[in-house]
Amino acid sequence: MSFQQGLSGLNAAAKNLDVIGNNVANTNTVGFKQSQAQFADVYANAQGGSTGTASGIGVKVAAIAQQFGQGNITSTGNPLDMAISGQGFYQLDHNGAAVYSRNGQFQMDANGYIVNSQGHKLTGYPANPLTGVISTGSTGPLQLPTAAIAPLPTTTSQVGLNLDSRAAVPATAIFNPTDPTSFNNSTAMTVYDSLGNNHIATMYFQKAPLPAVNTWNTYLTVDNLAPNGAAPTAANTSLGSMTFSSAGLLASTLPASVPLGTVTVPGGIVYTNGSTSPQPLTMDFKTSTQFGAAFGVTTLNQNGYTSGQLNGFSTGSDGTILGRYTNGQSKPLGQVMLVNFANVQGLQPLGNNEWSSTSTSGQPLIGVPGTSSLGTLQSGATEDSNVDLTAELVNMITAQRVYQANAQTIKAQDSIMQTVTNLR
Repeated sequence: MSFQQGLSGLNAAAKNLDVIGNNVANTNTVGFKQSQAQFADVYANAQGGSTGTASGIGVKVAAIAQQFGQGNITSTGNPLDMAISGQGFYQLDHNGAAVYSRNGQFQMDANGYIVNSQGHKLTGYPANPLTGVISTGSTGPLQLPTAAIAPLPTTTSQVGLNLDSRAAVPATAIFNPTDPTSFNNSTAMTVYDSLGNNHIATMYFQKAPLPAVNTWNTYLTVDNLAPNGAAPTAANTSLGSMTFSSAGLLASTLPASVPLGTVTVPGGIVYTNGSTSPQPLTMDFKTSTQFGAAFGVTTLNQNGYTSGQLNGFSTGSDGTILGRYTNGQSKPLGQVMLVNFANVQGLQPLGNNEWSSTSTSGQPLIGVPGTSSLGTLQSGATEDSNVDLTAELVNMITAQRVYQANAQTIKAQDSIMQTVTNLR
């Protein structure tokens, strides 16, 4: 027995206590991954090779390996907080250098970039600011556009309704939007011009007299005027007619349309407020019916909207950041990407819950969350530290006893040497 074995044991136990203490200290650190001290024995080399009677000269710390197991997911309510469920890391831009993290606590800086507490920018796929189409062919720091979304003029609409087959022909034959005796039913919807101003488009339905059968004349006014901006008459508000089959389904339109039920406003809608004029408008009546039931509207949609300001966003499980605007629209603003490595144990810890790649870790494997080996994202949540506090406290007791045992071997060796020294 010598002092060397006991001393190496003390050093190893002290290092183990350091690792355990660091794990315990980071129990509440978001995205932290616990470490484990791994040991190896040490043997002295004998001349001509080792012998079968070598006792070894102690222990050494072979590695301090981080354990990248999944931590618990905790909801935070912050829409920019993201938790990775599964494998993968966020890639962050640190002054042009790529670093990696599991800490999903993010916020938006003054320039619209998504950053962590150190100001490092989250990397992902950009979206076209006009169309919202994600471009997966390029990557870069994600910057959320805060400008207002431009208005979109109404160019198409879908109108689904049931016209009562039992209805009588109106008492007044010539249509007049101000005379309710000249039409059977009406319904209205909001349409938008190119400046985002809203207008009320009202549709009127008049059952045609015999000899026409199952035929309805259709008229349109916009802001109580004809589509061409003039005072409304039967001629300048007419959209033609719809004829239904004996089964109550739309059979034909006049003018004839392909596909069936498509009606184009003649000349478009004329606006006088400086917006695009005339504005084309196509209306789709193909789902309309004529059954023996009361008049009712089942579908009333149009594709236009006014301008809107960004008032919130959320992140999907695939990393797509969806912006919500005050006009009720939503649009992709970008997509978070994840990175994995062939050997995550080869990553170099940098502190601040960040790592850098090395030749041992391999090249970063980049992809969309939920694809290949990459995990999915959960918005409004973060991943807790994966430290098991109970287990670490038990490990601490064990490491303390190991330290005491190695100290005891040194004490025993000292007693032996004292005995030898006292021999006479």
